[in-house]
Amino acid sequence: MTKLEDIIEQYPDQEILVASGFDNCILGYEYNWGGNIRLIYSVKAMLEELVVSESMTEEDAIEHFEYNIRGGYVGEKTPIWCQDDF
Repeated sequence: MTKLEDIIEQYPDQEILVASGFDNCILGYEYNWGGNIRLIYSVKAMLEELVVSESMTEEDAIEHFEYNIRGGYVGEKTPIWCQDDF
């Protein structure tokens, strides 16, 4: 069972927003005081995924991530991007 499947199984009534194509980059989740589940993703793993699966250069992957992923706020359930790529 993947981490995402495990989280969904634990909280079947919750709407959980996912970053499509990055299920293997999930580190865990936050359950906040508002009762929302927010997935936590590894930025390092996401950048590696973009380089490998999308054949991007590291620079292009960073630019794509910053503009299209991190820059895409979709409300209070927007995933958390764990900056572990240093």
